[in-house]
Amino acid sequence: MKAMILAAGRGERMRPLTDHIPKPLLEVGGKSLIIWHIENLVCAGIIDMVVNHAHLGAQIEAALGDGSRFGARIQYSPEACALETAGGIVNALPLLGDEPFAVINSDIYCDYEFAHLTERAAAMQARGDAAHLVLVDNPPHHPNGDFCLNEGHLISAREHPILDPQSSILTFSGIGIYRPALFSHIPRGSIAPLAPLLRAQISLGKISGEHHRGLWVDVGTPQRLAELDKLIRAKHNAP
Repeated sequence: MKAMILAAGRGERMRPLTDHIPKPLLEVGGKSLIIWHIENLVCAGIIDMVVNHAHLGAQIEAALGDGSRFGARIQYSPEACALETAGGIVNALPLLGDEPFAVINSDIYCDYEFAHLTERAAAMQARGDAAHLVLVDNPPHHPNGDFCLNEGHLISAREHPILDPQSSILTFSGIGIYRPALFSHIPRGSIAPLAPLLRAQISLGKISGEHHRGLWVDVGTPQRLAELDKLIRAKHNAP
């Protein structure tokens, strides 16, 4: 199984930190955000990775190289300008192959077991689903969440008002598995968001999901970055 790490965002809310350092290279617990993901993927047996980049992308390639020092094989998908999530994935499809692949936002931190991704992909294929998303509890900065999860599949809250929104609506973690065919109608090089594709497949009952109840942080602001750094250092007794 291959994994793509999304690293092309500008990180506007992180400025001025991201004026000279790409957001994925910002550190927590003495290690870059993106390196946490790479090491966790390798520990899960997923070593073939694609990293897209746009803003200060040369720094990302210089920091990660070919991935060999992490036990990984890393290829790059450069973008002249950020193509958004679906556009970035489409641009990288030639490197990702014909089988379902995992996609992970580089600007999150979590303790989700990436070893689950391979088995989730197999189950997804067996059911004929287009995607599988990992959902988390709604964080304070995103209280309304994104999707409902019901019996292992994502559903629309509007179509199922019987569900209790307080217990059913969750937030997309930025970790997902996708079939390449999901993106087949998007021209390569175009700017395209992911949400419309997901909602179309949800309406068809073709997206499975799971609720991760462990640690997850959307590292979107300098304050959250500092808080996470403090948490990780305390956890690992780092200075």
